This record gives sequence, structure tokens and C-alpha cells, in this order.
Amino acid sequence: MTVEIGILSLSDLQTDPATGTLHDAGRRTREIVSYAVAADQAGLDVFGLGEHHSPDFAVANPAVPLAAIAQATDRIRLTSAVSVLSTADPVRVHQDFASLDLLSDGRAEIIAGRSAFTEAFRLFGIDLDDYDEVFTEKLRLLLAIRKNPDHVTWHGRFRPALDGLPVPPLPRRPRLPLWLGVGGTPSSVERAGQLGLPMVLGHIGGDIRRARAAVEHYRAVGAEAGHPVEQLRLGISTHFYVGATSQGARDDLFPYYREYLRPKPPTGRGWQVSRADFDAVSSPYGALVAGSPQEVIDKILTEHDLLGLDRFLGQVDFGGMPTSMVHESIELLATEVAPAIRKELGLPTL
Repeated sequence: MTVEIGILSLSDLQTDPATGTLHDAGRRTREIVSYAVAADQAGLDVFGLGEHHSPDFAVANPAVPLAAIAQATDRIRLTSAVSVLSTADPVRVHQDFASLDLLSDGRAEIIAGRSAFTEAFRLFGIDLDDYDEVFTEKLRLLLAIRKNPDHVTWHGRFRPALDGLPVPPLPRRPRLPLWLGVGGTPSSVERAGQLGLPMVLGHIGGDIRRARAAVEHYRAVGAEAGHPVEQLRLGISTHFYVGATSQGARDDLFPYYREYLRPKPPTGRGWQVSRADFDAVSSPYGALVAGSPQEVIDKILTEHDLLGLDRFLGQVDFGGMPTSMVHESIELLATEVAPAIRKELGLPTL
């Protein structure tokens, strides 16, 4: 048994209150690269980078910044978080991450998901009425490529067929690791179980104990489909911050958490967060993992006990958090939180 501990970024861009303009996407992307390098140097296991197609985010194709990160790191696994497979060509997704796998000497992974954002559907001409069907078909194609990239035969509705064609380049490893990113809906959980794919549960609100039913259902469906238990790995991703003290961490984080989630034009997507809301979601069973090192240790261990975690991913930068604050959080996660969790679970320490 092992529990991997890592971080992720969704590359959100915030508005400068002094000028009313978005922060610079180039600078933001370079900052994200520095977070991944810091995580690698400090001994964390995984770095994930999201994909968005809105002006409010800096990264549209995570494979590109991840390639830069690959050249500046030695051991950390590099994954999308998530690749929006509904609006992407699975051939190109596999090619991008196979190239990343070669460049990183076998450290690339894919987390594929449907996304809660609709901008990509309009941008790439995908009808939202086909939301589930198009994802199912494209996942089927990605699985076919992953299984035998030398010779792919596939027919579907939403892209031209492939008739015994190779999909170069081949990755460094025989098969690229593939996880499914889900929000907890029964159909998504069942899909992951039926396919025997590892599942990353995005948990950004509510009580973590309520996620247990979905996780148990995933494992039950997977077992019924005949998949070995070691194949049914579980990850969780959530908003994250660790500071030196409990109250200090909460006081420091609250304005950035509120800014990240508040409704913004033109979509109005998001919600207003009061301090009472924030304190509730950062309580021992709340979704937000934030506090002192010991509080964060206790919370991740609680999630492990409840769900049987194989991987924890903390979204470490959001809402315009300054780089010094993000780097401090990464350092504390790597030097205090992760070693304590590994020791408690009887895992090797770095």
C-alpha cells in the first residue's frame, strides 16, 4: 500500500483591484512551473495542472507547461487535472502525453474528465446535448489507443474512424497511466468502476463522510466487473493550504478563497462565501483542507481512514494568493505533513 501526496493548480487568473485588469498569464504560468519544481525538490509525489478554455485561466493545454516542468524536475509525476476529453481529440491527447512521457523519462499521466465548464464546448463546436455521449465515445477511443497505439481500429459518431492506424509517438512506458476525474455523480462513479480505472474524486464542498457511499459504490461496481482491487485506486483533490498556525492559516487564506469562488462576469458562476461558510468548510469533516501542519495531517489521515486513499492532491494556489504564501504551503506539506502521514501509515520516508 502507498499513499501519494501531491499538489495541483488550475491556473486561475484574478483581476488586479487597482487596475481592473486580469493578472498576466505568462507570469502566472511561470509561477506555476516554480511550484512544481519546488514540489519535486521537496519530495512530493505528484503535480497536476488543469485545462480550461476561458480568459479567467492561464492554461488551455496542460501538456505544454508540464513539458517545461519535466525539464526542470527529476522524479515528480506529471499529470493533467483534468484533460477535458469531451472537447479534445483523444488522438492528440495521447500524442501530447506520450511526448511528455518521453521527455520526462516515464513520469506522465492523464486524468480525463468531462469538466463543469461549458466554454470549451462552444469553442470546439461540441453540442452540450451530447455531453455524456461524446465523453463516453472519446474515452473509448483513448482506451483503444492506450491499449495498442501501434494499431488502432475504431469507429464512432463524433470523429472520423481509424482503420488499423498507428498513433505515434509511443510513450516511454507500455501504457500511459490514466485516471478518471469525477465530481461524484453516480454515472461517473459507475463508469470508473466498470472500466477498472483509478478514480480522482473532486471534493470542493460538503462533508467528506458523504463521499464514502460514492467510493464504496465505485469499488463494488469495479469488483463486480471483475477488476482486481489493486486496480481500483482512489485519489481525492480539494482546495488546500497549510500555514504555521491554525488561526493564522485560516485568516491568511480566507480572502483568497472568497475571491476565488465569488461570482464573476460574464457567466456569474460561483458563490459568495462568508467567514462562517469558510469556517464550516474548513472544519474537521469539511471539504477544505486548511490549517496548521497537525490539523492538515489529521484531516488527510481522516480522509484516508474514511475512503481508503491512494492519492491526495491539494489545489495549492487560487484566488490570487502571493507566490510566497504558496511556496510556504508547499514546503510545509512536503517537510511536515507528508512525512508524518507516511510514518503513521507505515510507508517509506524519503
